[in-house]
Amino acid sequence: MAALAEEQMEVAVKLEPEGPPTLLPPQAGDGAGEGGGGTTSIGPNGGGGNVGAALSAGGDGGTPKPAVAVSVAAPAGAAPVPTAAPEAGAPHDRPTLLAVLQFLRQSNLREAEEALRREARLLEEAVMGSGAPGEVDGAGAEAASALLSRVTASVPGPAAPDPSGTGASGVSAVSGSASGSAAPGKVGSVAVEDQPDVSAVLSAYNQQGDPAMYEEYYSGLKHFIECSLDCHRAELSQLFYPLFVHMYLELVYNQHENEAKSFFEKFHGDQECYYQDDLRVLSSLTKKEHMKGNETMLDFRTSKFVLRISRDSYQLLKRHLQEKQNNQIWNIVQEHLYIDIFDGMPRSKQQIDAMVGSLAGEAKREANKSKVFFGLLKEPEIEVPLDDEDEEGENEEGKPKKKKPKKDNIGSKSKKQDPNAPPQNRIPLPELKDSDKLDKIMNMKETTKRVRLGPDCLPSICFYTFLNAYQGLTAVDVTDDSSLIAGGFADSTVRVWSVTPKKLRSVKQATDLSLIDKESDDVLERIMDEKTASELKILYGHSGPVYGASFSPDRNYLLSSSEDGTVRLWSLQTFTCLVGYKGHNYPVWDTQFSPYGYYFVSGGHDRVARLWATDHYQPLRIFAGHLADVNCTRFHPNSNYVATGSADRTVRLWDVLNGNCVRIFTGHKGPIHSLTFSPNGRFLATGATDGRVLLWDIGHGLMVGELKGHTDTVCSLRFSRDGEILASAMIPENIILHVY
Repeated sequence: MAALAEEQMEVAVKLEPEGPPTLLPPQAGDGAGEGGGGTTSIGPNGGGGNVGAALSAGGDGGTPKPAVAVSVAAPAGAAPVPTAAPEAGAPHDRPTLLAVLQFLRQSNLREAEEALRREARLLEEAVMGSGAPGEVDGAGAEAASALLSRVTASVPGPAAPDPSGTGASGVSAVSGSASGSAAPGKVGSVAVEDQPDVSAVLSAYNQQGDPAMYEEYYSGLKHFIECSLDCHRAELSQLFYPLFVHMYLELVYNQHENEAKSFFEKFHGDQECYYQDDLRVLSSLTKKEHMKGNETMLDFRTSKFVLRISRDSYQLLKRHLQEKQNNQIWNIVQEHLYIDIFDGMPRSKQQIDAMVGSLAGEAKREANKSKVFFGLLKEPEIEVPLDDEDEEGENEEGKPKKKKPKKDNIGSKSKKQDPNAPPQNRIPLPELKDSDKLDKIMNMKETTKRVRLGPDCLPSICFYTFLNAYQGLTAVDVTDDSSLIAGGFADSTVRVWSVTPKKLRSVKQATDLSLIDKESDDVLERIMDEKTASELKILYGHSGPVYGASFSPDRNYLLSSSEDGTVRLWSLQTFTCLVGYKGHNYPVWDTQFSPYGYYFVSGGHDRVARLWATDHYQPLRIFAGHLADVNCTRFHPNSNYVATGSADRTVRLWDVLNGNCVRIFTGHKGPIHSLTFSPNGRFLATGATDGRVLLWDIGHGLMVGELKGHTDTVCSLRFSRDGEILASAMIPENIILHVY
C-alpha cells in the first residue's frame, strides 16, 4: 500500500459551478441541461493505469459543468476495477476527454494517455490533430484549452492521495519521482521544492496559461480600458495594479524568469505613483526561491485586493472578457480580487484617488456598516464648590456684595445621556478615586473660564526642546496638566522630567514610612523623601530602544514600549518597574493608556495590536487584521474603541468589548504614523508619510476632509481641549495649526 501511495497520481479539473461566466464557448448539449455522464475506470492487465472520469451536466439552463478526476497508478500486477466506458462520441464529455488527454500528453504520461484513448475509442488524430503535436483539433480545441488552464497541481504532505479519484475538491495531488524522467513502474515525476506551509499559499500560481501570451493579455485589457468612455476608464483602471502583480508572480513562480522580467519592465511604469514602494519590493522577486517567506508576496496571495466598481463598469469588463475569451485575466479576477459592485453613477478619478492606495485596495462597504457608539460616557455627578469671590461678603463701605449668578458647568450639563454614547456598563471601568474627582473639579472650573478658540483667537504655544540628546530621542509624552514630560531613548532608557518648580521625589524606605502618622492631613507629603528630589529621573529596564511612552490619567504610572518586545509599567512614586508585559514577538512601536486608566493598548512589528489590563500579565484582546506593522495606537475618549494605524496604509477601529474590527479607513498613500480622536469622540484625524492629514467621521465611516500643508511624514497630531483646533507636526520641524 505504501508503494501504491507513492506511485499514484491524481489530477482534478473543476469548473466553477455558478457565479460569473466561465468564458467557455457553447458546448454541444447546451439548452436542455442533460444530467448524463458517468464513471469510467480503466485498468488493462499490462499495468497501463487506472483512470476515473466523472462528468455531470448542470440543470441551470443546460451549461455543462465538468468535474473531472483522473488517477493514474502503475504498480506491477495491479488488479483492475472493470466498469463500462462512456462512448467517445457523447457530445457532453468529448471536450473533457480531449482536455485530459492533452494534459497527459503534455505531462509525458504516455501509458495513461494510450489507455484512456483506447478505452474511450478516440483516435490519436483526434488528440494530435493535423497541426503541431499536442494541439487539439476540432470544435473542442478552445474548450480543451480553457479547461486545461484550470488544472491545479499541488504537493500535499505525507498523506497519500485520494484513491477514489472523485476530484470533488477541485485540487489535485501529484506525487512521484523527483527526477526528470519517470522511474520504472512510475508514471509521473514532480520536483517537490516548496515547504508545506508555503506551498499551500503558492499553489494557485500553478494555474497559468502560455507565458508568451501574458504581455498580449495585459496589453489587450489595457487598450480596451484606455479606449473606454471617460466615466468607466477611471474605475476600470483600478484593475491594472493587482492584475500586474499577480501575473508577474505567476510567471516567477512557474520559473518563466525571462518572460517575467520582460513583463515587469514593460508595464511597471504604468502603475500609480503610490505603489512604487511595493513595486520596488516586487522587482526583487525574480526567482521562485525568492517568493518563499516574502511578506509582500504572502500578503497579496492570502488577502483579496478590494476594488469598488459600479455595476455598469463591471458589466462592461465582463462582456469584454467574454468576447475575447481571456480566461487568464478572468481567473485572476475571480480568485485574487474582490470586486465590490455598487449601483449608481461611476466614480470620478478624483473620488477614486481619495480612497485608494492601501496594500489591499479599498475597504469593503460592509466593513463600515457596524454601529459605533462614538458619544461620550455620562460624567459622574460631582459638586463643584464656589470660588471665594462668589461668596457673599462685605466691601470696604460695609455694603454686602452682589451675589454673582451661578455659571453652568460640565457637571450640570452631563446629566443628560448622549444618545450616541455606549451603555455605561458596556465594559467594566475603574471607579473614580478621590484624586480623580479633584482633577475633574479643577477641569470644570477651568472650563467655565475657557476662551473659545478660533481664527481670531489662537492659543499661545509653549515649546520644550531636548538639548544634548545624544542618546537619540525616540518617544515623547506629556501629562494632561503639562507637569511632567517623559522621553524614550535609543539607549534603552526612559527619562522623566518635571517642568514645574515642584521636583520629582521618591517614596521613603519602608523603615521610615513606619514612623509617619498615617492620620495626618499631609500624609501624602510626608511619605516623600526630600533627599531624592530632582528634576530628572532615569528609568532602566529595557534592552532596546524605547519607541512608545504614555502617562496614566492620574499621573501615577508610566508605560513604555521597546524594541525588546516588551511593555513596561513604571511607578512614578518609586520610579521603579512594576511589571514587564510580554506578548509581542517583535519590536513594540507604540503603547497608550485608556482615558480611564487600567486598560492600555500596544502595537508592533508582529502586525497585531493587543489590549491589556494593568493587573493581567496576558493580553485581554488581540486585534489581528493589518497586513503590516501597527505603527500607532489610540483609545477612543469613551474607552470602548481602539484605533490603530499601520504600514499597510490603513486605519482600523476595533471594538474593545468583542475584539471586532468595526471600521476600516483607506485613503493614505503611505504608512500611518499618527492618530488622534476629537474630544467629542466623533472624529478621527490621521497622519502618514504622504504628508496628508485626513479627517474621518467615525459614526458614518466616511472621510470628511483633507488638511494640506505638510510635505513629509506627519509624526504627531493633537486636538485642543475644545476640539476647535488640530495641531500637526512634521519631521523634522514643522508644526501647523488647523482651525475648524
